Amino acid sequence: MIFPRLLARVLGIVALTASSAVQADLPTFQVVAENGRFTPDTITVPANTRFRLQLTNRNAGPEEFETTSPFKELVVGPGVTRSTIFPPLKPGTYPFFGEFHPDTAKGRFVAQ
Repeated sequence: MIFPRLLARVLGIVALTASSAVQADLPTFQVVAENGRFTPDTITVPANTRFRLQLTNRNAGPEEFETTSPFKELVVGPGVTRSTIFPPLKPGTYPFFGEFHPDTAKGRFVAQ
C-alpha cells in the first residue's frame, strides 16, 4: 500500500522538476517600463517557440503590460519585476501597450 503512494510522489516530483527545467530553458526577453515607455519597444522573438517576458517597472506608479493577440495582461507595481510566459507565436508582428500610459507605452513583438 505504501509503495504506490511513494511511487506517485516520486513521479510527481520528477514531473515538477522536468517542468521547471523546461521553463528555465525558455528564451527570456527583458523589458523596462520607465517614464511611461517600454524599452526596448521592438522585441524579436523566435516564431513557434514559447518565451518568457520579464518586465521591470521603473515608473513612479504601476504599469499594465498588455497584448490583445494573444491576450496577456501583466500588472507590475513600481520598482517590481514580474514575468509571464507567452505561447508560441506564428511569424508576424504582435503589438503591445501599457494600459496606464496608452499614448507612449507602445511596442511590438516580431516573431520570426
